[in-house]
Amino acid sequence: MLHQIDWQLLAERLFEPEGPFWRALVTTVGIAVAAEIAGVIIGFLAVLALRSRIWPLQIVTYLYVWVMRGTPIVVQIFFVYFGANLFLGFDLFPREVSLIGFTVSGAIVAGTVALALNEGAYMSEIVRAGIDSIDRGQLESALAVGMLKSTAMRRIILPQAARVIIPPLGNQFNYMLKTTSLLAFIGVYEMFRDAQVHYSVHFQPVEVFIAVALWYLVLTTIWGIVQVQLERRFGASEREETESWLNRFLGFGRSDGGRR
Repeated sequence: MLHQIDWQLLAERLFEPEGPFWRALVTTVGIAVAAEIAGVIIGFLAVLALRSRIWPLQIVTYLYVWVMRGTPIVVQIFFVYFGANLFLGFDLFPREVSLIGFTVSGAIVAGTVALALNEGAYMSEIVRAGIDSIDRGQLESALAVGMLKSTAMRRIILPQAARVIIPPLGNQFNYMLKTTSLLAFIGVYEMFRDAQVHYSVHFQPVEVFIAVALWYLVLTTIWGIVQVQLERRFGASEREETESWLNRFLGFGRSDGGRR
């Protein structure tokens, strides 16, 4: 027998969600933003380590990128939350943590750390590709006129590399918004966990999970619009400025089939 959708429940979950849902939504976005920022910083540091002349640091960084990119992220989340305490012998992530006047659960901190470490491995490759896309002669010319390497990177190389880095960075954040759902498995009350709780009450999975899927779609669509504007602002996109944001976002009418 075909499932009869409870349209009233679906509408309630979409348009009149209860208070805990809004806290879950804020948690989802907050974790995604924090993990992405930390991941970008880790990625930049990883690139610097790989380009250093300290070979032990290079080896450690290579191993870090290899492990993070080669193992499932859900395993990494469980390892950081449960394994870190076992290996260190003390509670690295206690039940509650005070951060800048706010009290958050240790699961949120552990989950954010795990997502950031995973993101850092991918961002290191994105940053490396962006820097390598710039003609090395520009750096050599800057060094020839007496400019410090750090200054040349900051003023000449990185501003140009941003054109290559920003589009995949935006895609990574889009992915991060959805990946936060995995933190439900360690008890973080984010959007997917909220859906699980309501499913256990109503026992109507279709309506509950359609609703949460649409809410994720709202978040990623909003970010997609922001990303298009960022690409235009930083000149990161080679597409025509006259093309509508909807065509750019959905990839309609492009000769490359939507691939970059």
